[in-house]
Amino acid sequence: MTERPIEKVLVANRGEIAARILRSLREEGIASVAVASEVDRDALFVRLADEVVFIGPAAPQASYLSVDRILAAAESTGADAIHPGYGFLAERADFAEAVERAGLVFIGPTPTSIALMGDKSRAMEAAMEAGVPVLPGRRDVKDPELAEAAKDLGFPLLIKPSAGGGGKGMRRVDSLEVLEEAASQARREAKAAFGDDRLILERWVHPARHIEVQVVGDGRGAVAALGERECSLQRRHQKILEECPSAVVSPALRERLQDAAVRLGEAVKYRGAGTVEFLLAPDGAFYFLEMNTRLQVEHPVTEMVYGVDLVRAQLAVARGEGLGALLSATPRGHAIELRLYAEAPERGFLPTPGEVWRFLEPKGPGIRMDAALEGAGSVPPDYDPMVGKLVVWGSDRAQAVQRARRALDETQLMGLESNLDFLRAILRTPWFEGADFHTGTVEGWIEAGEFPGPGAPIDDELLILAARALRGGGRRRESTGPQRFPDPFEILGAERPMGEGS
Repeated sequence: MTERPIEKVLVANRGEIAARILRSLREEGIASVAVASEVDRDALFVRLADEVVFIGPAAPQASYLSVDRILAAAESTGADAIHPGYGFLAERADFAEAVERAGLVFIGPTPTSIALMGDKSRAMEAAMEAGVPVLPGRRDVKDPELAEAAKDLGFPLLIKPSAGGGGKGMRRVDSLEVLEEAASQARREAKAAFGDDRLILERWVHPARHIEVQVVGDGRGAVAALGERECSLQRRHQKILEECPSAVVSPALRERLQDAAVRLGEAVKYRGAGTVEFLLAPDGAFYFLEMNTRLQVEHPVTEMVYGVDLVRAQLAVARGEGLGALLSATPRGHAIELRLYAEAPERGFLPTPGEVWRFLEPKGPGIRMDAALEGAGSVPPDYDPMVGKLVVWGSDRAQAVQRARRALDETQLMGLESNLDFLRAILRTPWFEGADFHTGTVEGWIEAGEFPGPGAPIDDELLILAARALRGGGRRRESTGPQRFPDPFEILGAERPMGEGS
């Protein structure tokens, strides 16, 4: 692969991941371009970019999912490469192909790899050809074949779409009586979400852990593996908290997991950063689930433990420089990531977008916050309600857990409901402290009513008015840099509630 210089990168994303990529570009001395919808005019990532192009209204289809508008922004600013981040267009093979057709560098996998790994049926076939273990199952099952396939596999089983991800369309099925309706629902959801209603039936393994391996490939057959991440704490197949390394993966098992991930990456000549996901059974057997052809939300825990910058590694591969020091990177310590959302766990995790009057990040050794805002700002209702990701590092898991507890207790998020109390509660459960959990632990904990919930709500209208006044009466203003606002509790002499803002 011939080395190709990259001088200006357009980041085709928003929020915390756009801010995170832009910071690495600044360190590399590479000029940057942000694209933003109208609702993101005052966003942190816009301030961090060298240039910004406003590409449309809030609706994703008219802005962050518009291939034509993003390519036009790249052309108008003279960008020579595009980084997709994750979400939106990151795993769209047609987008990667359009970028390359326009003569730009796509900082990610080839369109062929994205298409192959984005189709779960074809990905399973590639894994089997590479000697990677897969779950017993049937792919592309037609409705007349459902009952026979289910009987062959045995109950319980899992139905999931061949395309897409994020847990959409997945159903556990415990008997023939509910199979047909579950498959019908899964097909409808998959068709609506991915435009593809093909289904896969797989054997249900429970209790199990969700373990993933970070890989980086040079596109020529060389692949580096950077340990594993523990991603078992989930709700409705959405991750809540991740760790690196996993407390239950032995050195021997780690070697086997990494070897399997590398074999798959080598087989498809993978280029850039990717993640190979596995299901770990109680008996120590593991099975390939899927490969995510992008940077993962939880990539910072790998960076903290292995001392690497995965965005800069993506840039190096895109320039044709190869893997370099990644091949010899060694782990040190333990890292935990907690996803901070504007949502109400006690109300079914309902998203709670709105104005943030005060966002105070924790400080101290081993603490990193990848956030979408700084000091204050807003969480628009049009996108994923993530506020940021708190990442902590410790010399071992015990120190990392203690540090994460302290960091969460220091974090303040005022103006909207969040999952701060939910995360604080998880870190203080016996099953988390003892690393004794699986993919169903969090949902079982919630269903059992063991989550203690938030403190008493604050209904003081004066408090709300004071906070709004501190934001300039609710009027938007041009932001020239990080803003810090006084605490309305302090101004009014009100007692701070335990929980949000504590």
